[in-house]
Amino acid sequence: MSNKFTEIQANRRTIYALGKNVSQSKAEIADLIKEAVKLSPTAFNSQTVRAVVTFGEASDKVWDIVLAELKKVAVSEEAFAKTTEKINTFKAGFGTVLYFTETATVEQLEKDFPLYADNFADWAEQGLGGAQQAVWEALTAAGLGASLQHYNPLIDVEIAKEFDIPASWKLRAQMPFGSIEAPAGDKEYMADADRFKVFGA
Repeated sequence: MSNKFTEIQANRRTIYALGKNVSQSKAEIADLIKEAVKLSPTAFNSQTVRAVVTFGEASDKVWDIVLAELKKVAVSEEAFAKTTEKINTFKAGFGTVLYFTETATVEQLEKDFPLYADNFADWAEQGLGGAQQAVWEALTAAGLGASLQHYNPLIDVEIAKEFDIPASWKLRAQMPFGSIEAPAGDKEYMADADRFKVFGA
């Protein structure tokens, strides 16, 4: 059984060939991302997900920082050349979403609800995953492509400086997005019998 939602899920793919051929305005895309994050669930309605949406030179700066930090740890010029090529595919997009967890709220919940203290960090991470999925599918529904990258914590300090990030925001992921310049390849799925159990049906 499928519906519009599962069709969007099926169309959501990791797109590496991104471009700037976008029909929506920056404001429209920013509003779409903000609404997707806002409507995503979090444990105790803690709303621990934070997002910074960047376009143009601001988005380019994200990937300039990534490249600069990676150069510091590059093992060889050849390896760094390949890395540069990869980073430039992200920079070619229309924008980048930076995802954060607001740790002060997590820490306060740990104090307020000691019985569940060991769970709040995990629950915040689950909330973040839900928000990322929601944004990704919202972008998909709008005809845009995206991928999810993780160059944190390598870039945390410089990103915080560049974008005036509060100390309690912990960088968790980066999502470059833009027009789909080339489709994703075929995707294989493991057998349902190895993945699911259904009882009482």
